[in-house]
Formats: sequence, structure tokens, C-alpha cells
Amino acid sequence: MPVVAGLCVGIPLLFGLETGNIGAGKLASVGALVILYLQSSNLVNRMVVLMVCGFGFIASYALAALFSQWLWISPLLLGLYVFAVHYALFRLNLNKPPGNFFFTMIACMAIAVPQNPGHIAENVGYVAFGVITACIIGLVYSLITFKKEQSTANKAVFYPNKYVNITESVIFGIVTAISLLTAKWFGLPNPYWIPISCMAVMQGISTSHVFTRAVQRILGTVLGLGLAWCVLGLNLSVWSICICILLLQVIVEFLVVRNYALAVVFISMLTIFLAEPNISLMHHPDRLISARLLDTLIGSSFGAVGGWLLYHERLHFFTKRQMKKSELLLRKFKHEPTRN
Repeated sequence: MPVVAGLCVGIPLLFGLETGNIGAGKLASVGALVILYLQSSNLVNRMVVLMVCGFGFIASYALAALFSQWLWISPLLLGLYVFAVHYALFRLNLNKPPGNFFFTMIACMAIAVPQNPGHIAENVGYVAFGVITACIIGLVYSLITFKKEQSTANKAVFYPNKYVNITESVIFGIVTAISLLTAKWFGLPNPYWIPISCMAVMQGISTSHVFTRAVQRILGTVLGLGLAWCVLGLNLSVWSICICILLLQVIVEFLVVRNYALAVVFISMLTIFLAEPNISLMHHPDRLISARLLDTLIGSSFGAVGGWLLYHERLHFFTKRQMKKSELLLRKFKHEPTRN
């Protein structure tokens, strides 16, 4: 699977390099990350989920790109979108890792910086090209490995109640909106990195796990940015950077399920190369790397606070009780006879 993920990200990037449009290749590579939702052991379900998530990726980018024109309203719109995505994925039983992360990542990248309205449709097409590439590769991979994986026993899945899901969706939406608003308020050069780092930390499964991920992400980013700075100091060609992106994607997918702290080192390098894989990045890497470190520190701090809210038992108990009261009042009001 790591090799498959590497091919899905690398092929669109190399295609963009060969056609002289590396920006298009980068967008297509982001769309190709949908391959990470190839999870079901049933062939039909696997492809249906992959295509549904692919449509979600395309819709995420398209809607966020349109909303990017509203500079100060965009954080609110992003928060509403994250709420809807988290709630919908739960209802569709797609809340297993990576869950809402890549949907949010794509939306953050599109909404954080205002885009030229004339280029939005073209950019959506590039994302769709990456999604289609991933679906084709995913189908071939599934046909090759289907018999082997068909006998795999299904794992038990824990389903939280609907009140918990609503509370979690609200927390995800509010924290993400505030993180993007903070980035815009201080005029940071790449504002999307803060909500992306925030969401990555909030993927923890408990309060202690969230804080551990925050520390791991900060330390891993420091090491990863140091390695990226050293690599960029070698004056690599754009072709070499594209090959590095492909190899880094394979390494990340191999490590992320085994050792998150070590994977973050290579994730940081990968995001730096994907951020601006061109000649200007190699000539002036210091400013981009320093900004990336600041964004990670701020985003991880927001993620730690958001994770604490996600697993705060008293908060969940209070919101659950209030929602039940509101539901009972609505039912009572609905069935109450009309008075003259």
C-alpha cells in the first residue's frame, strides 16, 4: 500500500513536470491522496467508498476555492464545512482514520488564500485528474490483492452516540475556524498550515494521545525542516525534487501506522516540497522553512486545546443533557394541540 500511495502522488506530479505545469501536478497529487481511503475488504464497497471520497475531495476544493474570495468570512465558512464533513463521515461510517483530515486539508489549502475566479474551474479539473488517477490505480491494486484480502476478518468498530458526534463536529468546526482566523489576522504567508497542523493533532484518540501527538509533531517538524533545509542546500533540480516527493510519500505511508513520531519528520519534508516545488524554493528556502515552523507551533497549540475539548467528559455530559432537553421540548411543542 505505501508503494501504491507513492505512485498515486508521484505520477500526477511527474505528469505536471513533463507538461511544464508543476502547479497543476501538485494539485493533482493532492487529489490523488484519496487513495488513503481504500480501506474496505469488499471490492465493490472499496471502489464505491473511494469514488465517493474522491467526489468529496473535488467538492471540498471547489467550494473552498469559491469561498476564498470572502477574506474574513472564510474562517466561519471553513468551520461550518468542517462541522458538516465530520458529521457526514460519521453518518456514512467513514469516520475511521484518516477520517476528516484530508477533506479538511484540501479545503484549507483552497480557502486560505483568495484565488483568481477565472482559474478555479481549471484547478478543480487538476484535482479531479488526481482523483481519477488514484481510482484507476486503486482498482488495479484491488483486483491484484482482492483474493488475499477477502479472507481478512472484519474488525469491530465502535460507534459513538449521535450526541457525541454532534459535539465533536462542533468542536472540530470551531477550533479549525479560529485557527484559520488567527493565521489571517496576523497575516501569515501560508495561513493554511495552521488549521492543517491543528487538525493533525486533533486526530488523537484520547487526551494524552492528543498532547503526545502535539509534542511529536513539533519535534518531528523541527527535525524534518532541518533535513529539508540540508537537502535543498544541494541545489537539486525540479525533477529530483519530484522524485523525492514520490519516495517521501512511500516512506510516510510505511511509517505513519508504525511510528508517528518518526513519520512526522518525513511528513514535514514532504509538505515543504509539495508547498512550492520550483526553483524559487531551492534558492530561498530559509523564509519558507521558518514560516512553516511557526505555523506548526501555533497549529499544534490549537490542536492540543481542541483535543482537550474533544475528550472533556463534563463538556460532553453537559452538551448531551442540553441536547436531550431541547429534543424533548421540540417533541412536546410538536405534539401540543393548537389553542384558539
